Amino acid sequence: MSLLKSIFSTKEKPINSYADFWNWFEQNEKKFYKILKGQGNINKVFFDKLAPKLNELKDGFWFLAGMYDDNTAELILTADGVIKNIVFVEELVQAAPKMNNWKITALKQPSDLNQYRIEMDDYKFDGSKMDFYSTDHKQMPDEIDITVTHKDFSEENRDVMTNGVYLALDNSLGELNSVTTIDNVNIINSKDATSDLIPLEKLKNFLNWREKEFVEKYKGFRHNTENDNYSGLEATLKNGLPLVAVINTDLLNWDSKASHPWIAVMEIKYDGIKNNGMPDDSTYQILNEIEDKIMEELKDCEGYLNIGRQTADSVREVYFACIEFRKPSKVLHEIKKEYKNKIELDFDIYKDKYWQSFNRFSPN
Repeated sequence: MSLLKSIFSTKEKPINSYADFWNWFEQNEKKFYKILKGQGNINKVFFDKLAPKLNELKDGFWFLAGMYDDNTAELILTADGVIKNIVFVEELVQAAPKMNNWKITALKQPSDLNQYRIEMDDYKFDGSKMDFYSTDHKQMPDEIDITVTHKDFSEENRDVMTNGVYLALDNSLGELNSVTTIDNVNIINSKDATSDLIPLEKLKNFLNWREKEFVEKYKGFRHNTENDNYSGLEATLKNGLPLVAVINTDLLNWDSKASHPWIAVMEIKYDGIKNNGMPDDSTYQILNEIEDKIMEELKDCEGYLNIGRQTADSVREVYFACIEFRKPSKVLHEIKKEYKNKIELDFDIYKDKYWQSFNRFSPN
């Protein structure tokens, strides 16, 4: 009996919370520190053990690790640019205990590109090769449309250049600024530029100025949807199945869309094979229940606007425009967990200042 007790007692506890994760990490941190400082088999001793524990907690956690200085190891937890996972990375790091010889960092931080050079397939991505300029759009004055130029860019190496440029932006701006302040990035050869080139090192200041201007312009903007008008839309998909949508037409005609630039989409999959891709009565009940739960948490007075929904081909999509992305990420994640044994759910959050992804619902 004592032998069996001993065997089972060595089994590690499951990771169900931030506290569980950090308790496990603290039990192993001296071993992890030693392997990082000594540059031993980091993958086997550290990374291969860390990754499964993070996945137990939640999918979407990524990490980097190394020596911050001679006596301090650094673990950087990152969302790898996925908006809906940023808040969970930030919360996990905020919950981290203080540990001697460890620095725990949320998201990749800004660094000097010219000091920490990025090379990929023999191409360099630094200030000697890259510049930028901004393109203004009369109909979308708040859109931040950046063109990054690279002296070695060609159509043949577009994939490598794209990866390198985005990595360079991540490193120079920091992960959070890179994915939240730029609306669109184009990459071209320097000789094809249609505007004066600006050194890449000035991009951060340019984006800070534009973001400050944007926040001041739309601070406090809210829209009450209580008396809004809705339209029912019907269409036929290419496969012949019907599509039904209910859309808040007042919102689509609102002239301050950019004040709610984050679009949250909850995708709900169901079995509609026997009903032309439409839900049956019991499924309708679950779909409406889920949408009601979302609306209870994401209120228009707090900056979360229900644009409408689309149902077709065994999928319902529910759309919200939001003033920020952190609360919607948490709300939709919790609802996904709550219904995981009843129906298939997933969600995404992306930036679309002028709600261009909903142009298909506009008659104009």
